[in-house]
Amino acid sequence: MATRNTGKSESEEIRAHYHPRVIVKFRDHTGLDYDKTAAGRIEKLGIGAWKKLQERFKGITLNPLFASKKPEEIRELVNRGMATDPAYRPPDLLSYFAVNIPAGVAAEEVAKTLSGWESVQTSYVEPPPVVPPLVNPADDPRSVNQGYLDPSPDGIDAEYAWGFAGGDGAGQALVDLEWGWTFNHEDLAAHGITLISGINDSFFYHGTGVLGEIAAVDNMVGCVGITPEIGSVRCVSQWLSGGGYSTSGPILDAIAVMNFGDVLLLEAQTSLYGYTKVPVEIEPAVFDVIRLATALGIVVVQAGGNGGVDLDTVVNPGGELIFNRGSADFLDSGAIIVGAGSSIAPHTRLGFSCFGSRIDCYGWGENVDTLSTNGAGTATDTYTTTFNGTSSASPIVTGAALAVQGLAEANLFHRFAPWQLRALLSNPANGTPSQNPAIDRIGVMPNLRSIIDNDILNLAPDVYLRDFVGDVGDAHNGAISASPDVILRKTAVANPQAAFGEGSGTENSSAQGSEAEAGQDNYIYVRARNRGGSPAANVDATVYWSPPSTLVTPDLWTLVGSTSLANIPEGDLLTASTAITWPSAEIPATGHYCFVGVIGNAQDPAPAPADFLDFDNFRLFIRANNNVTWRNFNVVDNMPPAAANPPNFVPLPFMAAGAPDKARKMGFEVIGRLPREARAMLEMPKDFAQLIQAPTIAVKGKRHDGMVYVPVNPSGRTKFGHVAFPAKARIPMRLLVNIPKEQRKYGFEIYARQMLRDEEVGRVTWRLAAAQKQKDERKKRR
Repeated sequence: MATRNTGKSESEEIRAHYHPRVIVKFRDHTGLDYDKTAAGRIEKLGIGAWKKLQERFKGITLNPLFASKKPEEIRELVNRGMATDPAYRPPDLLSYFAVNIPAGVAAEEVAKTLSGWESVQTSYVEPPPVVPPLVNPADDPRSVNQGYLDPSPDGIDAEYAWGFAGGDGAGQALVDLEWGWTFNHEDLAAHGITLISGINDSFFYHGTGVLGEIAAVDNMVGCVGITPEIGSVRCVSQWLSGGGYSTSGPILDAIAVMNFGDVLLLEAQTSLYGYTKVPVEIEPAVFDVIRLATALGIVVVQAGGNGGVDLDTVVNPGGELIFNRGSADFLDSGAIIVGAGSSIAPHTRLGFSCFGSRIDCYGWGENVDTLSTNGAGTATDTYTTTFNGTSSASPIVTGAALAVQGLAEANLFHRFAPWQLRALLSNPANGTPSQNPAIDRIGVMPNLRSIIDNDILNLAPDVYLRDFVGDVGDAHNGAISASPDVILRKTAVANPQAAFGEGSGTENSSAQGSEAEAGQDNYIYVRARNRGGSPAANVDATVYWSPPSTLVTPDLWTLVGSTSLANIPEGDLLTASTAITWPSAEIPATGHYCFVGVIGNAQDPAPAPADFLDFDNFRLFIRANNNVTWRNFNVVDNMPPAAANPPNFVPLPFMAAGAPDKARKMGFEVIGRLPREARAMLEMPKDFAQLIQAPTIAVKGKRHDGMVYVPVNPSGRTKFGHVAFPAKARIPMRLLVNIPKEQRKYGFEIYARQMLRDEEVGRVTWRLAAAQKQKDERKKRR
């Protein structure tokens, strides 16, 4: 490992070892040999007046910019890039040269003169060394150690990723580009870190802190990195072994020894074209080698810089908005560029961070707990809580990138291409937005839990109960209380999986349950699917009962009991539970009940009933949480009972309910799917009928005290106006249905529901099935 330590201050080291150069890129295919003889051929090939230039600027010399690589090695890299990335249109990297500028010569004048040559595409003074993107931590308060590992919104939830194969970075490879490191730090030494090229020069605490965030070993001392089990850590220095300083050359050195899917972190910033502390890809040569890296499938993460610059306004000498994604001049290297946000959620953009549409992601730019060292880089047991800047933000995103690559390789058997990974990490659906995205403009902080659980990786189990036949576990606008997955039986079933599980033939039947029978134990079965990418072990299923109601809020729930499913396999295979016994002593009466099913395990936790006591949470969970379902679906005979009152009507008792917290305006409606000749009406309290301004009719038979009858369209929708339902109201009702005798051999449905504005918040459904006696008689006739 090459190390320079002369005892000079860091600023003295920079001045002593920096030698200015002018980077010149000739137009593609000028024919110059890529070696030290190129200068002697410039005039012979008619490329420019090199001798005149030398006479004016005494002592200048010309060398290939990428002198550490042979021309055939560069061509081979470019050819590989074109084969890997069909969209890659490479510039001629062999047309990049560096003009060495001796003391006393004005580098800007040399660059200006070369820019006037027709054969020159671009010429600029190579940016001088700019210290790594760190800010002054003197006024930064201490934060909770390594909160960036925590779940969103605080951090990236690295802890969650560790629970999955590859999520700890196993098998992945990192290269870090900057100035200096302490490779034998107690939290890094186990990685056996090596230097690809250059000199381990200065700012040792900076590189050590960066590597600590990403790769600190899980060794019971100090910190733990985002990817502590990473397979390979290497570094490359901007300080060149033969003297001098460069960013583009070391990048080329690094990518020459990297593989598809590896991650290259550019912990650097630069100043060029009048802009200070901006991303290094503003320099054309750096941009071109980064683009080669991404074409080769190497993921590049780049610090956004601490200049506080709006990158959308940055222009190059040609007036082009190279960082503005909305501009026709936008140049996309394929790198992931990182801004800096506050350590406390909601995260705000820190004032020093560059920003704009080119920033893909952000990380903590302050209060980062990580490794450190002394000025000489010799301390191996030092730590800090004040690492900061886009320097601290970029390793967080880099760690997330390595974790995702590890997860992908271990579970999908391939790694993501740079553009795929950038899309995953920067997708607002997969990350934590800043406090004010429109103003902050620093992208999102990746959320590994969301990335793991989404449908790209889909590694976690995702167990769900269906709200209706055809439900696939997504948020929906369909029926919310017709679950086929909570099944009541009066007698125990010997083999629930055979009766109700995958391959049973009953998978999509809503009619497997029956009414409760008082005076004996009843048995409830729950069945679930797992649409996730791994088996769900030790899944708890809990069932509650409620009186039939169009709004079944938690204050109506009474616990029946729980059971555990040892394993619900991935692949969406319907899996049935063992029975939950509903003891006879706890069954109020024979009849129909609403059942609420809740399911989950440690990796896919179920909400607790307390989560629903807030009515807004209740509304959200109804549709957006697939761990919860309602079965308010009742199967009854369509034959009226002998003692029916009114005569010839099937009574369907239920209640309408108010919200548990306060009076809310809600609508009420009945939707019938009965034959036109059928009759249907609602029995309800007189005062409620007056409240909803419902017309009433006279009906034969004994009327219950205070109740009236309201006609209902048997084959359409009967809608009542929105009125204020008192908090915790319990409004008793009966839906009364008469099916013509000649139609009773068929089954029909009717349901009542409550609406909050245009949103259904609950319903009760009845399936009026052909009477069992009629079925038996038909069987006999056959």
